[in-house]
Amino acid sequence: MDLGTGTGRLAIGAALLGAKRITGVDIDPAAIAVARENARATNVGVDWIVGNLETIQGRFDTVVMNPPFGTKRRHLDSIFLEKAISIAQTIYSIHKASTRSYILSFVERHGCRIHSVHECSLEIPRMFEHHMKRRHSVKVDCYRIQSEL
Repeated sequence: MDLGTGTGRLAIGAALLGAKRITGVDIDPAAIAVARENARATNVGVDWIVGNLETIQGRFDTVVMNPPFGTKRRHLDSIFLEKAISIAQTIYSIHKASTRSYILSFVERHGCRIHSVHECSLEIPRMFEHHMKRRHSVKVDCYRIQSEL
């Protein structure tokens, strides 16, 4: 499951790496349209859902996600983490590095453990009206989280 799939990069990457069945969900129909086109261009199969996080029911082997960073709307990423923890045992999630102490505390409070954290930079091209720069580099942490479900 790719929560907040956007253009589908993580879902498509999972398919290319051999995941048997992938679902991507996003609240933005325009983002899902781009994700569908990207999947066609890479010749992979992904089930796409237009909907909010409440749309997702059931259990999944793994969640991958690059949720909103929770800096523009404080802790918005925690809504995604809560959903991921409730539906999967293994979670791969990308968060702004400056929120590391919050993410570590949040995960611990929810009875999960961090298996690994990898710091890297994420290059963000200007794609939306609120993007002021042509390209922006953000320091992020990529987490592998294990839920106790």
